[in-house]
Amino acid sequence: MTFSFQLQKKCCHTQARAGTWSTPHGIVETPRFMPVGTLATVKGLTPAQLETTGAQMILANTYHLHLQPGEKIVEAAGGLHCFMGWKGPILTDSGGFQVFSLSELRKIREIGVTFRSPRDGSIIELTPERSIHIQNALGADVIMAFDECPPGNADYDAVAAATDRTYRWLERCIKAHQRPQDQALFGIVQGGTHPQLRSDAVSALVPLDLPGYAIGGVSVGEEPALVRDIVKFTTPLLPESKPRYLMGVGTYQEMVMAIASGIDLFDCVIPTRFGRHGTALVRGERWNLKNAQFREDFTPLDSECPCYTCKTFSRAYLNHLVRSREMLGYILLSLHNVTELVRFTQRIRESILKDTFTQEFAVWLEDKSV
Repeated sequence: MTFSFQLQKKCCHTQARAGTWSTPHGIVETPRFMPVGTLATVKGLTPAQLETTGAQMILANTYHLHLQPGEKIVEAAGGLHCFMGWKGPILTDSGGFQVFSLSELRKIREIGVTFRSPRDGSIIELTPERSIHIQNALGADVIMAFDECPPGNADYDAVAAATDRTYRWLERCIKAHQRPQDQALFGIVQGGTHPQLRSDAVSALVPLDLPGYAIGGVSVGEEPALVRDIVKFTTPLLPESKPRYLMGVGTYQEMVMAIASGIDLFDCVIPTRFGRHGTALVRGERWNLKNAQFREDFTPLDSECPCYTCKTFSRAYLNHLVRSREMLGYILLSLHNVTELVRFTQRIRESILKDTFTQEFAVWLEDKSV
């Protein structure tokens, strides 16, 4: 098979698991953090730099790539892998989250969503079929079904309606998918913070026997405790033999607690966004490199980190670059931050294989916010 998930080890005390996800462009060792490359680029990093971080799979954004440069250009270039020079696996989202965030610019109907382009004001209609057509042209290894993502403050009836529509749209996505042999279509479990809706959604999705499943609608304004509860409830309901992807999550504690529930894959813009604002992720903490305490600190950012930034430059130099608003500072911090989160999930994976997960990551399994 082109796609296969192999379960290697399960934690004795939690639902945490280690596995391998085989794709046409390589193997992803899970659990794993996936950097976000919205416009076919992980902001500030070259593909060669990205490879040194230990990243195995990255994301690109269907909605944004449709607007610029357009899927026809990417397809003419040989697909996303050739276009952006990344040899490893790629996942594209459906564009659903971005479209539904345009609350003042879009209209939802059963056929799909009509919205006004934020670039030139033109009217664009995005349907399940159109989303899949675009993703087929982009050529990522994993493509996501077009779903309706209700806001965190939506009432029960609105969430129920969105969950039902997401399933109907998934059926249309499956019919529209033209490249099932080399592109794995993942279904998305919606349902807000309502356990019964989540359970019903999973019950409907599982018989479709998709290559993988994602949990969506957990980064749209809900309380962190509610998100943890719904992930803990929903994840074990998903097939053990398929990869499980938690969309839009990437803080230390969110990932540890989700992994303890059985999640395999994550994505988040945090590492590069923080980097562009002069913030470093260091061993579970967030450091503002503009702070005066770093001005004469000539030690590495993290002496145990193998990234180019930590091996080459001091905190004082990074402080100087950020204070001077030099582009290099943001690049170096982004490089470190991506390495940090990828290595964090690598260490979790190793602890699961050694069955020391609950001991090594006990501090992150406590019910607290970070």
